[in-house]
Amino acid sequence: MSLRPMEPGEIPAETVRVARAAFPKGSLAIRVRDELGVLFQDEEFAGLFPSRGKPALSPGRLAFVLVWQFVEGLTDRQAAEAVRARIDVKYALGLELDDPGFDFSVLSEFRDRLIAAEAGRQVLDGILDAARERGLLKSGGRARTDSTHVHGAARELNWLEQVTETLRSALNALAVVAPDWLVGVAEPDWFRHYATRAEDSRFPQARSKRAEVGLRIGTDGMRLLTAVACADEADRLRLLPEVETLRQVWVQHFHLVEGEVARRSPKDRPPGALRLVSPYDIEARCGRKNDTLWDGYKVHLTETCEPDAVHLITNVVTTTGAVSDDRMAAVVHNGLAARGLLPAEHWVDAGYANASALAAARQEHDIALHGPLKAVTSPQSQGDATYGQDAFAIDWDQRQVTCPNGKTTTSWRNARSQAGLPVIRVQFPTNDCRTCTTRADCLGSANRRFRELTLRPKAEYQALQQARTLQQTDEWKESYKIRAGVEGTIAQGVLRCDLRRSRYRGLAKTSLQHQLTGAAINLARIDAHLSGTPRARTRTSHFARLRPAEQLDGAKHHGPD
Repeated sequence: MSLRPMEPGEIPAETVRVARAAFPKGSLAIRVRDELGVLFQDEEFAGLFPSRGKPALSPGRLAFVLVWQFVEGLTDRQAAEAVRARIDVKYALGLELDDPGFDFSVLSEFRDRLIAAEAGRQVLDGILDAARERGLLKSGGRARTDSTHVHGAARELNWLEQVTETLRSALNALAVVAPDWLVGVAEPDWFRHYATRAEDSRFPQARSKRAEVGLRIGTDGMRLLTAVACADEADRLRLLPEVETLRQVWVQHFHLVEGEVARRSPKDRPPGALRLVSPYDIEARCGRKNDTLWDGYKVHLTETCEPDAVHLITNVVTTTGAVSDDRMAAVVHNGLAARGLLPAEHWVDAGYANASALAAARQEHDIALHGPLKAVTSPQSQGDATYGQDAFAIDWDQRQVTCPNGKTTTSWRNARSQAGLPVIRVQFPTNDCRTCTTRADCLGSANRRFRELTLRPKAEYQALQQARTLQQTDEWKESYKIRAGVEGTIAQGVLRCDLRRSRYRGLAKTSLQHQLTGAAINLARIDAHLSGTPRARTRTSHFARLRPAEQLDGAKHHGPD
């Protein structure tokens, strides 16, 4: 297909007349078209289509329909039917009343084009640009960010189901491309064990029996991989995605011990960021946030939060479930900077705030990053913290540190932490520590012979100290309450767009889903702003309203168990 860009014309007069009669008070689609105009131009998507071929449908209209799906929670079929049958949707798209619409499969094909060109963010930007032109969005001000878990589209599998389905998937792929070869290498029992889905099987209840089944599956998979390596068409068979997935899963879970297949111990398996969880979604990873465990992805939402303006989602980032929040502050800031939407203040939860993030936000983007810092847990920092790290005087220019008792050391060296981050190691002489009268309190252990400090680089250290001091003030604690509103955004995404469940398999498709979700929430919020609909207030149950007045202060700081 090739693109023949069309200039967005006026809405047909008959469509306007019928829409005004059918919707005298307007509707979301009608208000969006009236106030924001045409959201997407065909030229914006010119790079998605070749120069030759059959003329494609208007990509600008298709982009609107993709967003509209998430506004109303429609499937592809329902969205195509809405374009064909609904007056307000025809009005928003500028179509004649007798326009026949298009087949629902066009939406899937257009999504694939967006994914291939990594143009999902372009759809969200279209909504933001329209809002900015109307004065609904400005840079600077305040923003807030939080993340939530996203279950993958593939069903979550236990270990036996995972290895069984991985082997079955490889067998099915080989049965298509090399059926005669597979018949020659397949064991007779394979047809009984792997011809049907793992969920249709009954695995033993006893742990020892389940271990035996796991080893039998591991042995069968190893035999298949060996047969593939020795096949005449080994190069072609090894390139099958299902065979490569089988190899990766077997490397992660099995190894040979004296020539026999054995299951790897938990300590010998790769970390969650590398470990596959399903053969049907090889990019999904196991994630953990507080007490929530899931297989899939994680989405980070950033929104504006000025009290007198519409709150719009300005950045959406999707990662695998294993990516920690403490790596994401810089990613979010870079995304906002690329679109001229950097805030002056950025409010986040404890997962995002750390020394490097605080310093980088200030140095690179002039952003004041605010988030609760993790508590210091060293023994010396407990109680009155007489010998905590903050009690030591640091001379950054002379590269020396003085302890609370007046002893100074110049043993200063640059190093790396266990996470690979730059740190500074400072060590006090053993002789000074041996004769110190407060040695036990300072060292924290009778087995230690000297005091050692691990410092962040100067900019990070100072940013951390300033943040800790600021966060002790009542003013900061009061200001931090603004971050709680992003929880409502996540709730809106869950209830309206099923945010915590991926519709598609793979990181790229899931990321597109979240960009469309952000665009849909923005459209709904802009419509609420235009129609004067007030923001929903936090719900209080009838029973909670009976709470005695003296308990209200405590209730502000302690949620339900």
